[in-house]
Amino acid sequence: MTQLSEAVVLITGAAGGFGQQFTCQLLMANSQLILTDLDRTVLEKQTEIIQGKVSTGKIIACLAADLSHREGCENLYQQVKSLGVPVDILINNAGIGLFGRMDEIPSEKWEQLMQVNLLAPMRLSTLFAADMIARKKGHIVNISSLAGWSAPAGLAHYASSKFGLRGFSEGLFNEVKDYNVKVTAVYPFFSRTPILKSERYGTLAQELDAFPENLATDPVKVIEETIQGIIRDRLQVFPDPIAKNIQLLKRFAPWSLDWISDNFRRRLKSGTSQ
Repeated sequence: MTQLSEAVVLITGAAGGFGQQFTCQLLMANSQLILTDLDRTVLEKQTEIIQGKVSTGKIIACLAADLSHREGCENLYQQVKSLGVPVDILINNAGIGLFGRMDEIPSEKWEQLMQVNLLAPMRLSTLFAADMIARKKGHIVNISSLAGWSAPAGLAHYASSKFGLRGFSEGLFNEVKDYNVKVTAVYPFFSRTPILKSERYGTLAQELDAFPENLATDPVKVIEETIQGIIRDRLQVFPDPIAKNIQLLKRFAPWSLDWISDNFRRRLKSGTSQ
């Protein structure tokens, strides 16, 4: 089992919806946190609010990092190394979303998505895994998505990044398990976080309404389940009922997902989901 009390945890995307919940709940578990996001000022303000509510745990540092390119990932690694504390748990939580038909999304947008959602976790895992292997201790957590199992229309690029992260996580697990380094991949359904407000493009964005928040999951409960999966060293975590059911259908009745996806899309068409 992975112990959280006194563990040094690095969280990327810490200013986002899941990031704030990780911060709050891991502080309550008495972890010591290194937080990072694009805007350090925003991150520090949010952290102050959380620390006003939670008296346990410790914030070691709040760091600014742009993970959309290799240099930003390497810079973050060096910033963390300069703190002089080894990272026990790396949580690759940072991610962005896009919605639209694949040929109608600007190439620079989906390429940036692939950098943040897939290449950044791979780069950071590579850097920190080497230290963990040397210490024969550590845990890497990759926040994928249910879109890493099923790719609906409008999410071809997003799903590709999450399918990739799923494969990387499984391969990483098999490569580091002999060194007492754990790997957990998390596959949540869409939750009530800013990703629901992701940029939308082209034909599909005009045809379909925005994702209805009443169908989205509670991020508090999602992270509670995720943390339990981390503690129990689970390779795969499906932290909400929709994710659990959809992945079962994908495994055992994949034909049914087309029917479900088509019906769901009809519900989201403009004017029908009101």
